[in-house]
Amino acid sequence: MTRYCVDPDRNELTATWGTGEGDLATRIAALPADTDIALLLRLAHALTQLSDAAWHTYTRPASAADSLEPNSEGWRREQERQAFSEVTEAISQPNLPQGGTITVSYSPIVESAHQVGRALHALHDPDLTTAVLTEAATELAAVESAELGDLTGRAQQAVLLSREDASPVQVTAADRLLEQDPFGPAALFSDVDPTAASVAAAHWLAAAAEVAADASGQNPTAVLLEADDIEALPHETPTLVLELLDSGASPNDAVTTLVRHAMHVADGLLPDPTALRELLDDFEETLTEFTGDDEPDIEDVTLRLTPLDPKRPARDLLEDLLAGIHGCWLVHSEYDELDDEDEEEDDTEDDEERQAEAHQHHSRARFAQLVRAAAARNHDRLV
Repeated sequence: MTRYCVDPDRNELTATWGTGEGDLATRIAALPADTDIALLLRLAHALTQLSDAAWHTYTRPASAADSLEPNSEGWRREQERQAFSEVTEAISQPNLPQGGTITVSYSPIVESAHQVGRALHALHDPDLTTAVLTEAATELAAVESAELGDLTGRAQQAVLLSREDASPVQVTAADRLLEQDPFGPAALFSDVDPTAASVAAAHWLAAAAEVAADASGQNPTAVLLEADDIEALPHETPTLVLELLDSGASPNDAVTTLVRHAMHVADGLLPDPTALRELLDDFEETLTEFTGDDEPDIEDVTLRLTPLDPKRPARDLLEDLLAGIHGCWLVHSEYDELDDEDEEEDDTEDDEERQAEAHQHHSRARFAQLVRAAAARNHDRLV
């Protein structure tokens, strides 16, 4: 979301937002020197709340809900998204206290807009009101652009957010980036929504696991366990994704299910109590088998409710999936025999290092070529 700040030295209202490569800032308005800083801070806080509420409709779209029936979660999300059209009027004509009471909207977006309007009413500055209305329109337009898969301009902040659904436009963009570099180019983190990037990365991980399995003779779902013996890797989550794909899930379903579950945990919700009960039972059985104690003490043992970081689940998943592709290359390089051109051997340390670098480069290039072919053969699973 965009954060709004006050520069007390210059009496300026500013906006800042992240891009995946750093933060950008812009000046919204400059105020007279005698402007009340406390009132400006109230305005900045209300604008930040409005941005948070608006981007909440992006990260939790109605399309990701189970139902759009009246009074369902999907219906409420749809209603909140439609509230964008009420923002301008709420800022321009806010609900003001009357007779010691004030009307409060049930919609976070609309109520935030009313709070912005009340702060502007207290400041009595027509030019500031005009500037804030323009800014609010810019912020809402950024959300709308992100929904369409266009992450340019202000909408680029979406690359830092986790979304319960994946934009087909963004999945296609991520797929093209991975085709250029199956190990994951930096643009995957700066230009693409992380949930959509993870969907594409899951598809490419499956292709990489297929290549590694062909070379090693192992099941594709087991290659990352061997990779972890070669180099320490966060293998649990990408292995889980491979298992979900192996059981018939699509990359989109596998990724969005994991991201949505982690987002619910971050919201303080318990998405699947039955699954948690089964997990606890399995955990206790494993602990009993390991300790030999029929009633093991589990008070000091922690159990993760989600394999992802709840604060940044989509980007965490993307990082793990790319690490999984790297792990597949490690396994492939252990078994694949390269036909390097014969070179005159030299015992110097510098030549040995150059030969090792050349061998690694050749190995990664060969692996990438094989992964591209595997990904192309199974491209239907990404659609």
